[in-house]
Amino acid sequence: MGRTSQREITVVTPDARLSGEVWLPEGAPGIVLFAHGSGSSRFSRRNRYVAGELVKAGVGTLLFDLLTAAEERRGSIDASLRFDIGLLTRRLAGATRWLQGESWSKPLSIGYFGASTGAAAALAASTECEVDAIVSRGGRPDLAGPALPRVTAPTLLIVGSNDEVVIELNEQALARMTCEVQLEIVPGATHLFEEPGTLEQVAQLAARWFQRWL
Repeated sequence: MGRTSQREITVVTPDARLSGEVWLPEGAPGIVLFAHGSGSSRFSRRNRYVAGELVKAGVGTLLFDLLTAAEERRGSIDASLRFDIGLLTRRLAGATRWLQGESWSKPLSIGYFGASTGAAAALAASTECEVDAIVSRGGRPDLAGPALPRVTAPTLLIVGSNDEVVIELNEQALARMTCEVQLEIVPGATHLFEEPGTLEQVAQLAARWFQRWL
């Protein structure tokens, strides 16, 4: 494996400046933007683990905060932004357009990795931007609502076998989607994939999906 470059960046969207970091292996075919769930950030331990495994697999990653510091504070007080899928979608779409405007990213295809409510934002934003692949971890794709039938990017939905309510919501979303879509159920895993070996399985599934489609 070649050299990997790492840098802190500021993602500029029409309504915010967001902190982030890029990891880009030499020769990477594409870069994956991580859309974290509500109440999380670019420092999410689970997302950082998956991102590290993607980099090892030769895929670039962009971890960034979907909310400003002020919005994070507000959200921690009253949870008002927890299910604001519209806001998360706008931020992710804005970050994607910012990335596409950067000279260093021109040759890279783009993927999304969404967790929890971030998965809904990833699906919805993909209908507004050019995106080549999506992976959802323990996601709520059902919250993407009317965007679901319009998604064209090949999508992998990953859910834990013990997360029964979310399995059902993912199955409902899958039934509304017309693109290449698969549902993978990780045995013995609950919603946060905290059980030994389960997050590793998520990372392996995601790496294979992005290697295939990016």
